[in-house]
Amino acid sequence: MNVLMIMTSHEQLGSTGYRTGVWLEEFTTAYYLFQDAGAELTLASPKGGQPPIDPRSDLPADMAASVQRFRGDRAARALFADTLRLDQVDAADFDAVYVPGGHGVMWDLADDPRCAGLISAVHAANKPIALVCRGPAALRRAVDSEGRPLVQDRSVTAFADSEEANSGLAGVVPFSLQDELIRLGGRYSKGPDWAPHVVRDGVLITAQNPASAAEAARALLEALH
Repeated sequence: MNVLMIMTSHEQLGSTGYRTGVWLEEFTTAYYLFQDAGAELTLASPKGGQPPIDPRSDLPADMAASVQRFRGDRAARALFADTLRLDQVDAADFDAVYVPGGHGVMWDLADDPRCAGLISAVHAANKPIALVCRGPAALRRAVDSEGRPLVQDRSVTAFADSEEANSGLAGVVPFSLQDELIRLGGRYSKGPDWAPHVVRDGVLITAQNPASAAEAARALLEALH
């Protein structure tokens, strides 16, 4: 099984002067679950090359076991440092797509036509797609086979407004992801803040926050099998 992992290339956290990027745990948790299940992994991003890492997700305190494993995994770090550009990948080559979050997704993948096209094509082929935390922002421009928003009349979740407010960044992000999914016709639901919450609607799998990454990755593997 071939899994495409799509990550943000955006590293500026609005006008704050701080950096953002991929939330590392959301990538590493899924990466090792997929790898240990025997999947062939391809990494891609809008700009290609090394995706930025949100520095807050790479701190020694409370570091996830998968992040610790990644730090000592030369092969994984080399693959991460050399992602393909989105225009170098073909949806037909993959059995599934996984999109980790990080605030950067809100600025680039949310409006990237190549990302939207890949997700739309994978969905049209009835292949599973999992998006975690702010990753569901990548669904913003994706459409179904009839040209409707992909999330319309679908059960979905994503990083909640309450979690964004708690993180102190509600006024920094370019839009409310929760409100945007609802505006597009999605049936949004949330669990308790920071607790695992994953929603599966057919081949579409969405997860609320970093704590949901493992469950989302396992749901994608189950959908593949």
